[in-house]
Amino acid sequence: MIVGGEAELLLLLHIFPDGVEELDGAFAVYAEEPPIGFDVVDTEDVPEGWEDRWREFHHGVRVGRFWVGPPWELQEAGVSEAIVVDPGRAFGTGAHPTTRLTLELLQTLEPGSLLDVGCGSGVLSIAAAKLGFAPVLGIDLDEAAVEATQENAAVNRVEVTARRADALTEEVPETDVALANVQLDVVERLLPRLRATRVVTSGYLDRDRPDVDGWQHLDRREGDGWAADLLAPA
Repeated sequence: MIVGGEAELLLLLHIFPDGVEELDGAFAVYAEEPPIGFDVVDTEDVPEGWEDRWREFHHGVRVGRFWVGPPWELQEAGVSEAIVVDPGRAFGTGAHPTTRLTLELLQTLEPGSLLDVGCGSGVLSIAAAKLGFAPVLGIDLDEAAVEATQENAAVNRVEVTARRADALTEEVPETDVALANVQLDVVERLLPRLRATRVVTSGYLDRDRPDVDGWQHLDRREGDGWAADLLAPA
C-alpha cells in the first residue's frame, strides 16, 4: 500500500510497525491487512524479507556528546556515549529533526528533575538520565510507548520512570525541566499546566513558534524545516 507526504511519516511508523519505506517521494507500508480506516490504494508482490526492510530506514545520528540509534547499528567510531533505542511500536529512534533539536537544547541545561511529556520510545528520557537529570519521569497516552521507554531505559542501564498519563487532563509533577516534543496545538495547551523553570518544546515546523502568555523564549534551534524552543516562565 502506497501513501504520500512526509508529515505522515511518524504516524505511519506507529501504525505500521512491520514496515515503512520511502519510495519515490511517497511511503510504502507493509502489513498483512490494512488497519481499520485505511484503504488499499496500491498493492504488489513483496520479496521475502520485507519484515526487516523497515530497519533500513532507521539510522544512528550524532547529537552533541551522544550517538543515538537502533540496536542493529554499531556505535560510530569516536563517539563517547551511545543511546541505543529500539523503536518497537512507538515513535522515535532519535533520527527525526525534532528529537535531535530537543536533545541539543537539553544538553545546554543544568541537570535537575525532569518530565518528558509524550515520551515515545524514551530517547529524550534516556538522554536526560545519562546527562545526570533525576528523577526522570516519562508519560505518554500510548501504553506501547510506556513499555518501550521502560525497555529501552533498561537496555541503556538508566533510571527512568514511565507511566501512562494525559498531561492535558491530569495533574503533572513540578519539575526543574519539562520536555514536550508534540504538536504545536498540544504544546500551547500544555504550557499553562506545566510547573517547570525550563521547558523545551518541539514537534512543529520552523515557521511556527509557541505563543502562550506567561512564557518567554530563551533559545531556539532549527533544522531540516523543523524547530525546537527553550522557554521559561515570564
